[in-house]
Order: sequence, then C-alpha cells, then structure tokens
Amino acid sequence: MFKHAQLESVKAWVGDPAHGALPLHVRIQRAVRQLILDGALDAGKALPASRALAQSLGVSRDTVEAAYGQLHAEGFIERRVGSGSFVSEQVQRLPGRGLVRRPPVRVPALRLSRRGAAMYASGGVRDFLTPRAFAPGVPETRNFPLQTWERLHRQVLKEHGTQVLPHSPPQGMEPLRRAIADYVNLERGARATPERVLVLTSSQQALTLCAHVLLDAGERIAIEDPIYHGARKAFEAAGLQCVPVPLDTDGMQVERLPETKAKAAFLTPSHQFPSGTTLTLERRLIAIEWARQHQAWLIEDDYDSEFHYEGKPTACVQGLDAYERTLYVGTFTKSLFPGLRIGYMVLPSALVGPMTVARTLLDGHSAPIPQLTLARFIEGGHLGAHVRTMRAVYAERRDALARLVRTHLGDWLEPHVPAGGMQMPCILIRPIPERAALDAARRAGIDLLGLTALHVSHRHQAGFLMGFAAHTPHELELGVKKLAAVLRSLRRE
Repeated sequence: MFKHAQLESVKAWVGDPAHGALPLHVRIQRAVRQLILDGALDAGKALPASRALAQSLGVSRDTVEAAYGQLHAEGFIERRVGSGSFVSEQVQRLPGRGLVRRPPVRVPALRLSRRGAAMYASGGVRDFLTPRAFAPGVPETRNFPLQTWERLHRQVLKEHGTQVLPHSPPQGMEPLRRAIADYVNLERGARATPERVLVLTSSQQALTLCAHVLLDAGERIAIEDPIYHGARKAFEAAGLQCVPVPLDTDGMQVERLPETKAKAAFLTPSHQFPSGTTLTLERRLIAIEWARQHQAWLIEDDYDSEFHYEGKPTACVQGLDAYERTLYVGTFTKSLFPGLRIGYMVLPSALVGPMTVARTLLDGHSAPIPQLTLARFIEGGHLGAHVRTMRAVYAERRDALARLVRTHLGDWLEPHVPAGGMQMPCILIRPIPERAALDAARRAGIDLLGLTALHVSHRHQAGFLMGFAAHTPHELELGVKKLAAVLRSLRRE
C-alpha cells in the first residue's frame, strides 16, 4: 500500500491544473511513474490494489486498471496473478533514479568534436526575431502584399492539389529555378540557367555548403575585413582558416588575394557588409582572374543588392565570370520576408551535382508549396513591383535615420550613409566602451550590432550597425532619442 505522503503526491499530481489536458488514467499512470523515477517506490514494492486506489482517488476501478496496464506495458511494474502489482526490478537500472534522495552524482564533462566545439563557442548566428529599434538586416513586412501572396497560394493548391504534398526535388522545384534564373539574369546581369540554380532554405545554408564542399578543414579562405559574422562563423565552424583582406573605399583590396594562398574568397561586392562599399569593376575583374589562375572559387553573397538608392546597381561578379569559378548566393529574406525561408545559389555547372547531393544530407529539400507560390509571385512581376516600392520606402528611412543621428546623437556617433542596403554603420567618436553601450541598449529594448566583432584584424573603429528598414521615420525618432538617453547615462557612470 502507499504511504500517506505517497498517496497525497499522487492526488496532487492528478489534480494539478497543468495536467488537466491529459486523460484521467494517464494522469494516474504518470503520477505513479514519477514516484518510481524519484525513488519513492523501491523495486519489489507492492502497489495498492486497483479497487483500493480507485476508492482513495475517487475514480472508477477501470481507470486505475488502465493506468496500471500502461505502467506494466512500459516495464515499470509487474503484475502477478493472485498476488497483485509490484514495482519492477528493472527500475533499479533507470539512469538518475532516486537522485532526489541520494548524494549528487558528478556529471562527466561535455566532450564535443572540434567542429562542434567551434560552433558552440561561436555562439551561432543570432536572428532578430522581433523588429526592435535598429535591428540590422530586418525588412519591413507590414507593407508586404499579403493578399496577392494568398491568392497565388490558393492557385497553387487548386492547380496541383495533393501533388504538392510529397517531397520536392532536392535541387528545388523547376518553376522556381526557372523564375530565379530569369530574375537574376534580368536584374543582376547574371549568367544563370534553371539547371544551375539550387534552391535552399537560406543564404546561411549556402555558406555552410560552400565551406564543407569546396574546401577541406585547415585550408585557407580569403575574407573581407570587416565581414558578415554569419559567413565567418560558417567557415570557422567547418575548420577553415579565414585570412582577412582589408577594405578601402573601392571595396576589398583584391590585389592582395595571391598573398593569402587561399583556395576561395568570400565577397559581398554589390554592397559590402557592413561598410556599404561597392567593389569596383576593375577589382571584380582582378578577382575573377585570380580565381582562374589559381583554380580558386569566388563566393559572391548578393544579400540585399535590390535596395540601391543612388544610380544603377552594379552587375554581379558571377555575370562577368566566363570561367565558372563564381558561386552566386541570393536570398528572398530581405526582399520579401524572413519567414519565407527560401534562398538559392547559382552554381558553376560542375558543382550542381556535388552541391545538390550535399544538400540532401542537411535538410533534404525545401517545402514545395512556398516554392511554387514564389515562382508565380516572381513571374507575375510582383517581386519587382514590391522591391521598387520598398526601395523608395527604405531610401526615405535611410535619410531620416542619418538626419536623426546627426541631430540627437551627433556628440557620440558619426553616420556613414550607405548608397544601398538596410543598415547604416555609425562610428563612435566619444570614448564610450562599445560592449557596454550594446548591453545597455539591449536592456532598453534597442538592438544594435557592434562593428568591433565584425573585424578579424585590430584595424577598426568601434561603432554600431543600425538597421532602418523595418521602422517608420517616427519609430526611428523614438529609437534614436531612447539611444541618446542610454549613451548619456553611460557618460555619467
């Protein structure tokens, strides 16, 4: 029989509102099981007869029988004809059983692989889940033409029915690959065909694939300094040696690539992250020739090139590369909305097979229904129209942020107004610790990205990367004034 304390424990577990969604017999089963796991019921201990426990709990005998039956099926109790129910001898082997009554057991130190340890130590890539003030890289989603998307979504379901419910091909749905190829050829001057497009879940997945498929651990990859943190972390987690190449006003100093002895180079040529510089045509051609001569690869991340505000956008490096040494990475996270989770690569012909097979080892495929909906969205001209609308919106917000920083933060920050993109680098001109300012701003509800962490070398200036795309001018003003109060409080400390 249960002791009084054990019976009361079962009653409390069964009557707990947190367990109210469970059927009554399951609640009783879980309560008894917990007593066994906690060591309150030892192996061989007799359980109350089902009739007696039912009477104590005020339930039917069938309910208790169902609970005992489940405990028996799971191996927690034994049922002996004519003798009753007993805690199984097997429970003595349960890991951690009875720790509440025994001295703490020393847990062995966690051992990870070198790659796992590197990934964990890097902290991963933190996405800004809510568009708090100045979160960089976050688009405006309130203006998205949701009704158009919903209509196209219904068209896909009506036309394809249950045919879109199985897996999609690992390379991506052909209509979307065709739409992407046409789009980047027209808008970015690329050399793309549907056969060379690989549909992915994100540009981060593309960078991870590049790191693992193109190079071996220990090999060198040339990177911009400063660099997009997600790229550097992907490369370092794969065991690659990142060799920084400095920037100037014309972008990455690609004439230094031969001295890096790298087998690949990572570039954000259209709108360098985070400086906002554009790689000149001359330097693009130098990088292409370097890749040809050294049989190296160029990884071109064209993450937000749709949003340029001064003059015409520069054609992508991939479109200039007649030697097929460039992998072009794109995403719809910035141009449409982050929740879509569709990115892509335009690959050299020889890499389509290896990259597609490698992709099957990550997540297999992308969801087919959003792919087909996006294909119609692009083909119908809706993507181009949305980008044009948001380009004007973002340009206004960029100018508003620059004006507000100069007015309210001019004693602390110097804005470097970019010609494109969704964020603005601002340099600290007062001796305020960058880390302390970032932490204080976060506590105040402001998300900033520090510039120091984006540099590999020590040649840098402290400051912030301030996103402006997701906020109206009024919201930007509120955020700037709140940040000014944060920085003033730091100066007083």
